[in-house]
Amino acid sequence: MSRRILIAGNWKMNMRAASAASLAKGIVDAVGKNSPVEVVLCPPAAYLHTVSEATAGTSVEVGGQNLYPADDGAFTGELNAAMLTDVGCRYVILGHSERRQLMGETDACVSKKLHAAMAGNLVPIVCVGETLEQREAEETEAVIEKQIRGSLEGLDEVRAAGIVIAYEPVWAIGTGKTASKEQAEAVHAFIRGLLADMFSPGVAEQIRIQYGGSVKPGNAAELLAEPNIDGALVGGASLKVEDFAGIIAAAPSA
Repeated sequence: MSRRILIAGNWKMNMRAASAASLAKGIVDAVGKNSPVEVVLCPPAAYLHTVSEATAGTSVEVGGQNLYPADDGAFTGELNAAMLTDVGCRYVILGHSERRQLMGETDACVSKKLHAAMAGNLVPIVCVGETLEQREAEETEAVIEKQIRGSLEGLDEVRAAGIVIAYEPVWAIGTGKTASKEQAEAVHAFIRGLLADMFSPGVAEQIRIQYGGSVKPGNAAELLAEPNIDGALVGGASLKVEDFAGIIAAAPSA
């Protein structure tokens, strides 16, 4: 089954309004109108509207970096799914390792956000990944399985087919270190097998699994050529048009 490559840029806490608009417009121009690759930009919440305006009517989608799993209410500083869709979002990143580590988000928390996102017609990009200590202790598969089973708790086959998983080894995020194509593919294949066990082989074949962790134009092609790597969740390299465009250009067309 052919899965369309998905390249998403996680801008994290970077940019200002003018630079966000400029970057978004530059990426739109680089992507063009009929790209075989799906491209998503995930700016800080303050600039979602700015980026939505800059990408309106183009093939570039917009995503949030987080959401709160509740309807309107007394949740100071939070954004819900309806607010994200209201400013043009189609995607939302959930369970990024920075939120798991710095904000204490658990698998149960991510699961609640997942269900809220899907109820609000957002496509969740669910992040999982092990630390360096866990990899060295040969705990990678156990850690990934716990995160995926917990984060996808209560998800049925129909909705599962529409989610995205992002495997981001924590030791490779922002460090300049990248998992080798063999290391990344091995974990992606494990994840697909796990999804087949949780749902069905057919559903597992539909779910896109991205790799994230110091992805650059120089290593994107070999990573994206692997059979179970369906895209990239890009951090630092998504902040420069030429770097992000280089990663998009490195993706196979089908």
